[in-house]
Amino acid sequence: MPTCPAPVRHLDTAAAAELTATAAKLLDFHGSATSPHLLADLPVMCAQLSDGLRHALRPVDTADGLFVLRGLRPDDVELGPTPGHWSTVGDAGALWDVVLLLVSALMGTPIAWDGQQDGRFVHNIVPSPGHESEQTGASSSVLLTPHTEDAFHPGRAHLLLLCCMRNHDDIATTAASVRLADLADEDVARLKRPVAPILPDDAYEQAQKFAGRPAPVPTLFDSPQGLTMRYDPAYTPLEEADEAWREAYGRLGQELARVSVAVSLRPGDVLVVDNDLVVHGRVPFRARYDGTDRWLKRASVRVEGRPTRPVAEHDEHGYGQAALTAWAS
Repeated sequence: MPTCPAPVRHLDTAAAAELTATAAKLLDFHGSATSPHLLADLPVMCAQLSDGLRHALRPVDTADGLFVLRGLRPDDVELGPTPGHWSTVGDAGALWDVVLLLVSALMGTPIAWDGQQDGRFVHNIVPSPGHESEQTGASSSVLLTPHTEDAFHPGRAHLLLLCCMRNHDDIATTAASVRLADLADEDVARLKRPVAPILPDDAYEQAQKFAGRPAPVPTLFDSPQGLTMRYDPAYTPLEEADEAWREAYGRLGQELARVSVAVSLRPGDVLVVDNDLVVHGRVPFRARYDGTDRWLKRASVRVEGRPTRPVAEHDEHGYGQAALTAWAS
């Protein structure tokens, strides 16, 4: 797997200073990165950013389906120790929550989930004791299987942003674009059929208890810009599908593995992923739980009117989960 050949957009010193100063102003005025009033102010503050910064923070625009924004510099000492669980983060790294929200708001509308991390618009991804082998961001000792974010839900994000706070061990995030995969026409046709459902992952305990019957969804579908994808093999009951479909699904996984890249994020890097094109995962590592472990902040963005998903998704129940939008908070 190639290491960090992902496209990089560099923020110069002036642009990075403008972005962090704007975030600091918002945080100082509202007092908390989780303030509904701060969220409501994001569009106004984004409109005041320079044209050069706004251009650097445009959405993904290549078939790679991702890029790394580089040039921000969090202070490792000021951050304090890596928390042992998302619920104990408190205000640690709050400035970077706001930075990430500004970047998100320039690209679309930040969203959150009522059933995940208390409805926060910025999630903290840290290894947590007792969760080492789960297929969630709190895991460590197992490969986090490549997937599209929140694939079980029709209101899932169009863009996923991962901001690195700490990564002393160079632990890689993996990513692969379906538009770089070499797929046979017959396999694409099979995977456009709604054959198997995608179930909620372990981060959504309420959704896993939903009483509604899971409905099959297509894995691949066409859009005006090309092929798009909805994929989470760890939560797809493949035994419900016919053999030909399972084989096609397996070949898709092999192709995604072939074109996968490993991105080792530096502190301050923001990995921006097109969630309609790209699966992402993480290599296994040994967590120390000593305050120096890998720490990412995650934001999800919806781009209204984006024609990348089939109309039939509007009829899905979403396992009872509601997406919250920043402007309505």
